[in-house]
Amino acid sequence: MSASDPVADMLTKIRNAVMARHEKVDIPASKLKLEIVKILKTEGYIKNFKKVTEDGKNTIRIFLKYDDKNEPVIHGIEKISTPGRRVYSGYKELPRVRNGYGSVIVSTSAGVTTGKKASEKMVGGELVCKVW
Repeated sequence: MSASDPVADMLTKIRNAVMARHEKVDIPASKLKLEIVKILKTEGYIKNFKKVTEDGKNTIRIFLKYDDKNEPVIHGIEKISTPGRRVYSGYKELPRVRNGYGSVIVSTSAGVTTGKKASEKMVGGELVCKVW
């Protein structure tokens, strides 16, 4: 079955794996998903990731990150823009997540980036998801 919103499907798989305290999770690969995963890595929400090809299918293996008390680093991850309701924002109106403790991921004309970096570059775009 193909998902109508593959990014939301990816976020749900990550959320479920974190709640179940899994070490890793595999998701089907795409360019947008790979860019989102790269941001999660640079922001410190996941340990690592790698592209894996199994049976001719490309997947992204995400290694989840936990703290000293085995609590997940990702406390929440939510999709903002959906196929039925796209949400756009200018660089001045980009939302803050959890009063600055979280990150918003934005798809801009300059590529997929965090809200903070989009504000610095003065570009707005589609709000993909928020992580805290």
